[in-house]
Amino acid sequence: WRTDVALFSFYSAVAASKQQLNEMELEAMTRYTSPVNPAVFPHLTVVLLAIGMFFTAWFFVYEVTSTKYTRDVYKELLISLVASLFMGFGVLFLLLWVGIYV
Repeated sequence: WRTDVALFSFYSAVAASKQQLNEMELEAMTRYTSPVNPAVFPHLTVVLLAIGMFFTAWFFVYEVTSTKYTRDVYKELLISLVASLFMGFGVLFLLLWVGIYV
């Protein structure tokens, strides 16, 4: 019996909130604006991808020039993490720049 009362009060609250939402004027709502201005998407893309390519090249050169005795796994992980972050955000802004809103 208590669960029926709880469910009824929940559904009535949901119905009331839907009615209030329908009564809201569209003009009263504020428009959503992106935290990043779309005009800077090309600049962010180029800068982030360039930094990511730098760290990727550094990682590649480090792997090629070091021997198995001189390699440091923490340095490898740090360089690859930084390269991955910059490349990932660079690709994100590249997609946003060309109109694929992810």
